[in-house]
Amino acid sequence: MPGLLEFLQGNQAFVLSSLHQHVMICLTAISIGFVIAFPVGVLLTRNKKAARIVLGIFGVVNTIPSLVLLGVVMIVLGLGFRPAVTVLFIYSLLPIMRNTYTGIMDVPPKYIKVATGMGMSRLQTLIKVQIPLALPAIITGVRLSTVYVISWATLSSFIGAGGLGDLIWSGLQSFNFTMVMVGAFMATLLALASGFIFSLAEKASARHAQGGRGNK
Repeated sequence: MPGLLEFLQGNQAFVLSSLHQHVMICLTAISIGFVIAFPVGVLLTRNKKAARIVLGIFGVVNTIPSLVLLGVVMIVLGLGFRPAVTVLFIYSLLPIMRNTYTGIMDVPPKYIKVATGMGMSRLQTLIKVQIPLALPAIITGVRLSTVYVISWATLSSFIGAGGLGDLIWSGLQSFNFTMVMVGAFMATLLALASGFIFSLAEKASARHAQGGRGNK
C-alpha cells in the first residue's frame, strides 16, 4: 500500500493523463455506438428476419479478438485515438442494439393495442409507450457496452492511443508491478463505478415503467 501511494504521489500527472485519455476514448466510442445502435435496434423491430441477420453478423464480429481487430483497423487508420475509438465503437454496438430490439419486442401487445385504441400513430406508440417500457433493457445494453469498452480500452495503448493501458503495459515491460496494479485497479474501479451508475438508472427506469404499466 505505501508503494502505491508513493507511486501515485510521484506520478500524479501521468496517472491523471492516462485516466483522462481512457475516459475520453470510452466516452466517445460509447456515445457514437449509442447514436448508431439505438435507432438500428428500433428499426430491426419492424423486420424479424433482418434482425436475425444483423444481430447474427454483429455477434460474429464480437467474437473477433480485439487485438486482431485493432491490427486491421490500424493498417487502415494508422495509430492513435481514431482507430482505438473505431474498434471500441464496433464492439459497443451489439449489446445496445440487441437490448433495444429485445426490450421493444418484449413490450406486451396489450399496451400497444390500448395505444392504438387511443388514436396514437405507430410513431407515437413507439415513442410514448414502447421505448419507455423498454428503457430498463436499453439501459442494460448501454451498461454492458460501457463495462466491456472500459475493459477493452486498456489495449488502446498498443496503437498509441494512451489510456490506463499505458500504465499496465509500461509496468509489465519495466517489471514495475506497482504501476501495473495502479493501472489495473483504476480500470477496474472505472468499470465498477460505471456499472453501478447504470444499475441505479436501470432500477429507476424499471420503477417508472412499472408505474406506467399500472396506470394503463
